[in-house]
Amino acid sequence: MDERVERGLELLEHLEHEELSLAAVVDRIELVTNDPAVTRTILDEAELRGIVEREDGIIRPKSRAYVRFGQDVITREGEFTCERCGSSLSTGHFIKLESGELGPFGSSCIRKVTGRE
Repeated sequence: MDERVERGLELLEHLEHEELSLAAVVDRIELVTNDPAVTRTILDEAELRGIVEREDGIIRPKSRAYVRFGQDVITREGEFTCERCGSSLSTGHFIKLESGELGPFGSSCIRKVTGRE
């Protein structure tokens, strides 16, 4: 299966909200891909695998496998550009997933991506 699909599915497994709008979930998936066909595949596959439930534009994650700071989120010093907002960073936050890393993100964007804000 496409690496982007696996990474997107793993990202959806780690959502920290009881429910999100479809738009909010697509915003998260865009960290992995901007391809509408891949986005649809991720959403369809997530529902088939029981990772999420979809109803009337609302997504309800079924897993409670949250991203843990210090273990699943690591920081690196360097010159980075935030994948979410495009800001220049001297410290990048990266989410370690089994399927690969996501990031870098700035300190406020990592909280938004992980659902902590």
